[in-house]
Amino acid sequence: MNNLLKNPVIELNSDNQGSVDANPSQPSHNSLWSDAWKRLLKNRLAVAGGCVVIAIIIISIAAPLIAPYSYEEQNLESQYQPPNRNHLMGTDSKGRDLLTRIIYGSRISLAVGFAATSVSLLIGVAYGSTAGYLGKKTDNYMMRFVDVMYGIPFMFLVILMMTIFGRNIFVLFIALGAVQWLTMARIVRGQTTALKEREFVESARAMGAGGFRIISRHLLPNLMGPVIVYATLTIPAVMLEEAFLSFLGLGVQPPAASWGSLAAAGVEVTSPVKTYWWLVVFPGAAIAVTLLSLNFLGDGLRDALDRQSKNI
Repeated sequence: MNNLLKNPVIELNSDNQGSVDANPSQPSHNSLWSDAWKRLLKNRLAVAGGCVVIAIIIISIAAPLIAPYSYEEQNLESQYQPPNRNHLMGTDSKGRDLLTRIIYGSRISLAVGFAATSVSLLIGVAYGSTAGYLGKKTDNYMMRFVDVMYGIPFMFLVILMMTIFGRNIFVLFIALGAVQWLTMARIVRGQTTALKEREFVESARAMGAGGFRIISRHLLPNLMGPVIVYATLTIPAVMLEEAFLSFLGLGVQPPAASWGSLAAAGVEVTSPVKTYWWLVVFPGAAIAVTLLSLNFLGDGLRDALDRQSKNI
């Protein structure tokens, strides 16, 4: 009883998920994330997926140190060699070491995934939180625009942007991110609509806080769970879209190469007469392992941050 009287805010906030009053208790907020972290560690698939993703990121950063050959080193006498002692994953049409190309390709594939996801989150979170907070006609008009955008094939928009603004890596980032924000906007809008009527938002409004301050200081911190989960699930989706664009010749342009463009190059030289299987299998395996790991991590984060599974 003495502890309750000394620190009533902490006790009252222990069951409210950290967002009841205008100045939520820091211990309660930390407890929420601490519990989520503990639940995440119990999910073996999520932990394994996270470890694989971290390992791939480290490999991409350390590419110049661990790659066995130079990225663009050509040797026409060694072209189309299957996996062997000198070239563990074989060579391509110009005699370049495929393992080296895959290691360097991880940089571009991951960069496309993370950069495009960042663009989509920036647009989606800003748009969705604004629509949800303002509500009424503004919300209705803004979400009807989202509905219209949903009706347009997103890959058509990407191809259109790549055709108009040029085929370079930065346009690819923006193009892929610009078509991935719609779902994020809907998620954030729904969460914002539910949170804006809570007591801590009403208290902040009564204290004279403006709309921007309420959104940035009170609403967005409570939306981080769904945002983080959606981000981990968007990265593999974007990487897969980049691979598809590479098959169409609209992805990363030579001499740079991503996993998708490497697989596309392998498909181009494969025929019923001669099959260079390693040119397709190894880049495809790199894509598959990364996508599976990110999906496992995303599913684990979703379960860990789900308050309904708190006692699981």
